[in-house]
Amino acid sequence: MSTQKSQMVAEQMRIIRRGVAQCISEAELEEKLARSLDTGIPLRIKAGFDPTAADLHLGHTVLLQKMRQFQELGHEVIFLIGDFTGRIGDPTGKNVTRKPLTSEQVAANAQTYQAQVFHILDRTRTRVVFNSTWMEPLSATAMIQLAARHTVARMLEREDFANRYRQGQPIAIHEFLYPLVQGYDSVVLQADVELGGTDQTFNLLVGRELQRDYGQSPQCVLTMPILEGLDGVNKMSKSLGNFIAIQDPPDEMFGKLMSLSDPLMWRYYELLSALDMAEVEGLRSQVAAGTFHPVAAKKQLAEELTRRFHGPEAAVQARERFTAVFGHKEQPEEMETLTLTTTEGSVGLATALTQAGLVASNSEAFRMIQQQAVSVNGVKMADSRTLLQAGSDYVLRVGKRRFVRLTVQ
Repeated sequence: MSTQKSQMVAEQMRIIRRGVAQCISEAELEEKLARSLDTGIPLRIKAGFDPTAADLHLGHTVLLQKMRQFQELGHEVIFLIGDFTGRIGDPTGKNVTRKPLTSEQVAANAQTYQAQVFHILDRTRTRVVFNSTWMEPLSATAMIQLAARHTVARMLEREDFANRYRQGQPIAIHEFLYPLVQGYDSVVLQADVELGGTDQTFNLLVGRELQRDYGQSPQCVLTMPILEGLDGVNKMSKSLGNFIAIQDPPDEMFGKLMSLSDPLMWRYYELLSALDMAEVEGLRSQVAAGTFHPVAAKKQLAEELTRRFHGPEAAVQARERFTAVFGHKEQPEEMETLTLTTTEGSVGLATALTQAGLVASNSEAFRMIQQQAVSVNGVKMADSRTLLQAGSDYVLRVGKRRFVRLTVQ
């Protein structure tokens, strides 16, 4: 490989490695990148999304951001909508059989996905495909032949399947088909690289094995970290109420991002920001040195992400409105300042409200949270399981007039 080509491959790998949890394998990916440079044929980058919910949230955009990076490097991105696999139900991480969606639910959700992904992906360089296109015409004979390419013992190597089997919990036969269908998608698309969350590693590796079986060069696998939600602990999820939806209004999106703990802010910078990592590390160094306030860094992140989904004007207005409300214009100029100490790394919102004297008891705190009468840094909270992270400052508000500035340490 010439020196110039080696440098080009190295630069692509530097960008691709950002935020990646695991690459299987780097040597193979470097070979594919070099081949692409030689032939002028872009790599096919595949990522699948089952339309199991009506809207995408920022947790989904971790993969989309990585796909965009591949596009900017000149490669072809395949956005696969799993309208067939969505009707099976991905068993990943589940301790019970997941209920499959109806065709109508999947179709409706798929429409919203297509409308939302191009906030990040370049529409002109994205191929949108549906795996029902090749799976529905597959005969029963062909499906059985596909199933014959994997063993039950191999399936039980998956941690969630193994745990359920040991605990005597039922595993439906169709759940074993899910990884095979996902892998077969890679065969049909002749994917060079497949992206997925770390919880998808087993399924992604099945794709490599099936491609070998079908005489193809096995895809490289890139796994991305699971983005924590607003609580800083659990995976971002609508069911947990710790999510930021792509469709959230600008003010709500900005306010939610401002409620991130300081340590979590840097993870969002790494996985979601378009800033080069050298710039991110520069900001981080300034904050650590005390020359740049963490609130200012958080506002910069919140404005960038709000601009991505709502445009520059809406992002600037959201920032101005947030500053107006929480920059001492609509909150008391003076408020009680308290410090809570925890040995657990975080404290529950209900406990914090009680200890801060904003409510009389935890039961009242739970009730007020359920009524959405509690705000944290300007964002109404609806999940009583919300955690406030150590090392961060919060403005807690109950009702219209009860405020406390709280430091958790």
